Amino acid sequence: MRGVFSCVTGAVAKGSLAAVLALLMSACFGSGSGDNDAEAPSTPVTPPTAVGDVMTSAEAARFLSQATFGPGEDDIDELVAMGVSAWFQAEFSKPQESILQDVLISERSGEETGPGALSEAFWSRAILSDDQLRQRMGFALSQIFVASFSDSGLAERPVAMANYMDIMSAGGLGNYRQTLENVTYSPAMAIFLTYLQNQKADEEREVVPDENYAREVMQLFTIGLLELQPNGDLRLDGGGDPIETYDNVDVTELAKVFTGLSWAESDNFFSRGETVGAEYLPLVMFDEQHSAEPKSFLGTNIPANTPGEQSIAMALDALYNHANTPAFISRQLIQRLVTSNPSSAYVGRVANAFRSGSFALPDGSVAGNGVRGDMRAVAAAILLDPEARDTTRVNDPAFGKIREPVLRFTHWARAFGVEDTRTEDAEVLRNTARPSTLNQQAYRSPSVFNFYRPGFVAPGTVSADQGLVAPELQITTGSSITGYANFMESFIFRDSESVNYVADYTEELALANDPAALVDHLDAILTYGSLRGESRSRIIAAIEAAGGAGEEQRQRRVGLAILMMMNSPDYITQR
Repeated sequence: MRGVFSCVTGAVAKGSLAAVLALLMSACFGSGSGDNDAEAPSTPVTPPTAVGDVMTSAEAARFLSQATFGPGEDDIDELVAMGVSAWFQAEFSKPQESILQDVLISERSGEETGPGALSEAFWSRAILSDDQLRQRMGFALSQIFVASFSDSGLAERPVAMANYMDIMSAGGLGNYRQTLENVTYSPAMAIFLTYLQNQKADEEREVVPDENYAREVMQLFTIGLLELQPNGDLRLDGGGDPIETYDNVDVTELAKVFTGLSWAESDNFFSRGETVGAEYLPLVMFDEQHSAEPKSFLGTNIPANTPGEQSIAMALDALYNHANTPAFISRQLIQRLVTSNPSSAYVGRVANAFRSGSFALPDGSVAGNGVRGDMRAVAAAILLDPEARDTTRVNDPAFGKIREPVLRFTHWARAFGVEDTRTEDAEVLRNTARPSTLNQQAYRSPSVFNFYRPGFVAPGTVSADQGLVAPELQITTGSSITGYANFMESFIFRDSESVNYVADYTEELALANDPAALVDHLDAILTYGSLRGESRSRIIAAIEAAGGAGEEQRQRRVGLAILMMMNSPDYITQR
């Protein structure tokens, strides 16, 4: 978001990288009624403005920056050759690559399977997996359905957490209703939100059902706090005030639904079975511990003595079919993939694809099977919306998003051919949640509210004055800006063959003696041809100042060019 960032670059001392640049970001960009949603449209949603099936290299690079963990040159060329529709259909047909299987294999062989191994598994899937759209959508979902292994309970249960990570990836191109169910029965979420072995009320023992999950499944996973129009705008009461979606009575009543769940492969509600399967198999219902009382919430009534699994199914159906859910979830997914401040029309179109479960691709084929909540339709609607594909938006200061630190690193690794993603020689990647590194690590959020909230407004900024939200700025600080630059420098210049995460700069080294050509090449891969003239001139001048014609100097110029590109506001801001 141009006009919201300022970039200050210091003089580059010849032969020194210690003060390559100082990047300062001064500012950036700045939920329902209990009635079931309207019946889904019977035909696939079609964007109001036709999006072509053929893309230029620049358009493909921009699209893949939104749809994947970052493109390399081969990815860009493949999309240009295939066309958009064929690319989507190919992504839909790819098998999911499982983190759980990796962790189970490691456990059987006696290798480490703790938090560090889970982090390594995430980096490996994000960087190397072929099912990029599914993995990327799963990462977006994981920032809505947050379960974090920063929590000590999950840090000690890597198999449960690995299974949860697979649930998120599967949900990326699955059905939202199934993801809701998978999350609800997940041991990891039950531990994280404390409803594992949640008991029915017992006055004598002063036991009441735990309310954590009941609250968060409404507030964060489905309907939000305030009633919404179909396009995500707030509904207002007669006095012009927002309308709350639920109250504490709804929480208390819904909490009864999530009683009676405990470990699989155990015949005792209060104990965990001895097999490893208990860590990843869906929780099982012990009806003797499930509340037999009637439950009434959000206009849904569950009769007394309804079996536990049936009660949960009725509750999840009510939340899934709620009028708020399509717009509430669609807006957040748009924020994670494309832009922090989507228009109401954009949200409305994606929400319609959520309701219909189908979306017309440019060649006339369809994404989704016509069932509400099909995430294939949602993904296509988000990425092929006219607002997402309009190239003039690259110059719109209110459009786009801060590129998440995790995505910057994965983009570097994918763009420059990193093939060995073990962390034995890159232990810093086992926890990059500190400001001195990336200030973000997948599945290590400090709370159920993710690293940043979707409605975060950066205080005292131009974006705030313009009424814009900027979620990622919640983790953007002076320390994190410097930490990111240093972190990336340590990997960009990592050239020993005996360590992991080594990039292949063969193509870039061939251009090292032509600074302008080198920067144009990097612009095509990293910033899809959108590098501003001012940034381009500064980077070229810095490369020229590095001087020298030997191999070491060529490597230095390439590293310096990549480092400056990836710290430029043109790159940090994804449009």
